[in-house]
Amino acid sequence: MINNSQKAAVKKQDSTPTATGTLAPHQDAPTGHETEGRVSGGLFDPKQLWKSLPDAFGKLDPRLMIKAPVMFVVLVGSVATTLLAVKDPGDWFGWAIAAWLWLTVVFASLAEAVAEGRGKAQADTLRKAKTDTVARRLSQDGKTEVEVPGTQLAIGNLVVCEAGDIIPGDGDVVEGVASVDESAITGESAPVIRESGGDRSAVTGGTKVLSDRIVVKITTKPGETFIDRMINLVEGAARQKTPNEIALNILLASLTIIFLLAVVTLKPFAIYAGADRQTSLIVLTALLVCLIPTTIGALLSAIGIAGMDRLVQRNVLAMSGRAVEAAGDVSTLLLDKTGTITLGNRHAAEFVPVGGVTEAALADAAQLSSLADETPEGRSIVVLAKEKYGLRERHRGELTQAEWVAFTAQTRMSGVDTTEHGAGRKVRKGAAGAVNAWVTERGGELAADVHELTDGISHAGGTPLVVAVEDSHGARVLGIIHLKDVVKEGMRERFEELRRMGIKTIMITGDNPLTAKAIADEAGVDDFLSEAAPEDKMALIRREQAGGKLVAMTGDGTNDAPALAQADVGVAMNTGTSAAKEAGNMVDLDSNPTKLIEIVQIGKQLLITRGALTTFSIANDIAKYFAIIPAMFAVAYPSLDKLNIMGLASPESAILSAVIFNALIIVALVPLALRGVRYRPLSADRMLRRNLGVYGLGGLIVPFIGIKLIDLLISLIPGIG
Repeated sequence: MINNSQKAAVKKQDSTPTATGTLAPHQDAPTGHETEGRVSGGLFDPKQLWKSLPDAFGKLDPRLMIKAPVMFVVLVGSVATTLLAVKDPGDWFGWAIAAWLWLTVVFASLAEAVAEGRGKAQADTLRKAKTDTVARRLSQDGKTEVEVPGTQLAIGNLVVCEAGDIIPGDGDVVEGVASVDESAITGESAPVIRESGGDRSAVTGGTKVLSDRIVVKITTKPGETFIDRMINLVEGAARQKTPNEIALNILLASLTIIFLLAVVTLKPFAIYAGADRQTSLIVLTALLVCLIPTTIGALLSAIGIAGMDRLVQRNVLAMSGRAVEAAGDVSTLLLDKTGTITLGNRHAAEFVPVGGVTEAALADAAQLSSLADETPEGRSIVVLAKEKYGLRERHRGELTQAEWVAFTAQTRMSGVDTTEHGAGRKVRKGAAGAVNAWVTERGGELAADVHELTDGISHAGGTPLVVAVEDSHGARVLGIIHLKDVVKEGMRERFEELRRMGIKTIMITGDNPLTAKAIADEAGVDDFLSEAAPEDKMALIRREQAGGKLVAMTGDGTNDAPALAQADVGVAMNTGTSAAKEAGNMVDLDSNPTKLIEIVQIGKQLLITRGALTTFSIANDIAKYFAIIPAMFAVAYPSLDKLNIMGLASPESAILSAVIFNALIIVALVPLALRGVRYRPLSADRMLRRNLGVYGLGGLIVPFIGIKLIDLLISLIPGIG
């Protein structure tokens, strides 16, 4: 057990409901088996393809293509074969090879353009939320207001916003409290409360004040607001290649150089063997393009863009691709208890009678005394009495002769005074100390087991509420209500999935160790940190990182900022402070702390997709080798015809079939690259074996089938077969 004696208040959680989202269609939190299935817009949506086509041709600029070495080689090969075909206009084979090489380059560019196109559509939606506003800037003495364009605001300026005003820039509320419409950002129509101090002080430029008056301190420059950053991120302008992506690019470039040298050396051997005519520059170019890993080279950028897009679909903004990639390698997950693992509001779990009172009588009194309690705990008592004991839910209006006692923080009790058959009856429910004192003041005596039962509930991590009554028989305690911080449904199963993935889960709470242990055991987390202060979170993260682990955590307050900055994946809540959002490398627009589990799954899916398609790409080059090499040298070396295991019709048909397959397989795999490979919570060795079996073996078999089918079709064309 991780524990220390320093006290800290339990972090206040935002109760704003999960947003639907304006960035992209948003659904309920997925399980591990659903992560791969949701994509905004299909690849073969004609409108999306048509919009992306100009961008695809624009990406053929050699200055852009050179950043992707594999496809740059294909582009050079396309130009070379086209020039050779122009020199010999009657050579149908040269024209066919040139055409399919150009299609290979266009398909690769189209894959990236489609991935970016979805982000640009989301960015257009955000641009509509940007408006040029006039700000009411306060003078240095804070007494006079000056109207200035929002673009002239500087960091540190104070601006006044009242009902109906558009907030001119990102900042923190330093005075007042107001209801704010943030639907332009989150898609959630329900307004949220923003107030000075605490963890709900951050406001975003472009949102609208609905009520009251607030003074906002500007924290960002014009053009660098949260909406501006969102636009750049979702449309891909701010996307940088991740370390793993760079390393894979280097590997692909190295393989390309090796195959280039190998193909160049074939020409002298062919001349020596008398197969010079079969190894023309067009044939050698076709061989090179088929042998280098064009499939993953074409899809690599699209995979990275799609990974960030899947986060945007869930209303999460990753400030860099590195953060998404790190999420896939996370081995330790820090989760707040309240609002993440538990519902956040304690719910009635059972009624415990004392002194010979029946459970039904206790439930009736508990429900009656809770009708004036509008807190979530009070509502849950009414519901439990109704569901467990069949008591219909009564309403305050039904008791016309009743005097209601509402729950307050001062009295810590609620109840009702009624008159039944001419006799007065008072019922109270509340904190043990307050209700026990109420009974004692009225001359009543506490049952012997009241203290024992309340202590037992407290030690078990629950909260005891005492129910008492005063009637003609005097004042007495009827029993105790056991309130529990209810663990969210399905959390144990999700933690079990994370455990199978090799991820350690640690619950962070300000509760005492006994309460923390009870919740941790029920939820199924691996460990917990109780009575957690900000410095304790930092120390825990550093200890985990010192052991070579990557750590992810969520936070919303200024006191979370150091830990968010220290964590490898820091997810800041949009409802939190500006300091928290600046410190984290992801922002959850829905402010749903449970989203961290989804983020880890999306990160892992990105890494799995990249690895699986790399395996497939390298494996399918082997089949193309068996198609082209026999076609090139079988004339000079008849024994090589034994390698023509596919029985291809002719040398020209074999080479052309391989080139056509090389282009079409890119198109076939684009949906998988954008959607992502199906994610399963498996251990690393099992996942490796599965991907080698599915994508490695599949990469070997599929080209044999595809090239043979294309060859059969080509052989039917007169003059070719």
